[in-house]
Amino acid sequence: MGLVLAFVGLVALAAVVAAFVARSRAKPRATAPRAPRDPFAADGETGGDPRTLKAGDMVEYLGERLFVRGSLRLTEGGFSWSEHFVDPMNVDDGGADAESGHRWISVEEDPDLEVMLWSEYRGEAELLPNQKTLTVDGITYHRSEHGTANYRSEGTTGLGATGRVEYADFDGPGGRGLAFERFLGAQGRGRWEVSLGERVPRGTLTIYPGSGPEGHPGGGA
Repeated sequence: MGLVLAFVGLVALAAVVAAFVARSRAKPRATAPRAPRDPFAADGETGGDPRTLKAGDMVEYLGERLFVRGSLRLTEGGFSWSEHFVDPMNVDDGGADAESGHRWISVEEDPDLEVMLWSEYRGEAELLPNQKTLTVDGITYHRSEHGTANYRSEGTTGLGATGRVEYADFDGPGGRGLAFERFLGAQGRGRWEVSLGERVPRGTLTIYPGSGPEGHPGGGA
């Protein structure tokens, strides 16, 4: 009799276990919520965070590699942004690219992150930011900002360690930009430096950090 009861008990236990396994397989597993992520994280579609760019870094954009020679950290009131002066990797130490002139990358959050690649304007016509609209090479730009900012220089910029700069920004269609800057110093207001820019789409810029210590002025330059 005892053996019969034991056998019945084992059968019942096996049935319970089988039912539990079947229920576990049938029940869908809860998926863990996706953790928030930085769209400019190193493992994302864009290699590196443009907000961390500094002198000594290298960037690759549309197949071209550019070396960050120096940076300006600018502030106006409670707003801040950065400008990074770049040269192609195949250009000698003599200076800017002979074809495109000086180039630089601007990085700002206003409030969304915006990255622009700028090239020196080398046209024959003299441009001044004294109009609300300007037309350059058939493209019309509208003035969006005008002000004066303080800057701190890092690496090779051709400027002093600190100073002030007057700027005027014009917006064009398709993410284009027209920028004016003149640096203020003991010699007066200086001359306007003019650049044409294009917005850098997400996923097209790759950053290779330099070996210089992060945050050190001129690190790796």
